[in-house]
Amino acid sequence: MNLSICTISFRHYLHSIDQIAYWAQTHHFQGIELWGIHAKNLAAQPHYNKEWLSAFDLEISMLSDYLPLEASVPDLMAETMKVSALAKHWGTNKIRTFAGKQGSKHTSDCEKKDIVNKLRMICDYLYSQGQYLVVETHPNTLTDQLSSTLELLEHTNHPALQINFDVLHIWESGIQPIKAIKELQPFVSHFHLKNISSEKYLNVFAPDNVYAASGSRKGMVSLFDGVVNYQEFLTEVMPMFNDVHASLEWFGPNVMDVLSQDCKEVRKVFELNQVRS
Repeated sequence: MNLSICTISFRHYLHSIDQIAYWAQTHHFQGIELWGIHAKNLAAQPHYNKEWLSAFDLEISMLSDYLPLEASVPDLMAETMKVSALAKHWGTNKIRTFAGKQGSKHTSDCEKKDIVNKLRMICDYLYSQGQYLVVETHPNTLTDQLSSTLELLEHTNHPALQINFDVLHIWESGIQPIKAIKELQPFVSHFHLKNISSEKYLNVFAPDNVYAASGSRKGMVSLFDGVVNYQEFLTEVMPMFNDVHASLEWFGPNVMDVLSQDCKEVRKVFELNQVRS
């Protein structure tokens, strides 16, 4: 089990990358999922890189960005090359993005074809660089349903295309995460783990709210206290992978306390599963 924290969790805190790395090391994480805007802003200080991070026995597990699929091809590919170079600088071969900005049911066949063509171009470039495009299962994108995610994978049909399996968002779509992982498993290279106390609070994860400093955090709970049964999910999923690579994605308050406790609880499940096997 390779666990990462997300620098996005610290977006409203005055913590440096040095402080975050030291904290992650001392709390037994293996990696850091670096938010794209953080990577771009750190580029002016090139001594922050994979070698610097390895001194903490950490790695960048994934660079999480939002490639502009709505842009022209030249602009899209210029941004892809920029993010690819940043990923190399940090030593990760995984670049996370979203598949569009509207739900699968509200995207026309023509728009879907355009997104697929652009994803294939991005994948061609990243594959030539030894990198992978990791599309997140997320509301209001082409991967908001299990069926639409499978369709996107089939139509893009590229070895560089992988899936970031966001467990809560899969549950939100109406599909049991264990059922979905059984179908998506060959394509999944990363997991996002988070939870909510009730379905009625899912709107707190809407981008306009969750990225805002004054946004509501109502309903956000630690991993094992919400509607998704992570004890069951992790116990079922761990034997399906040689290594499970996951990020604890926390957007609420008390970030260090919550991440530390969730890390301990995930480790307990992992160790119990090892004993049983």
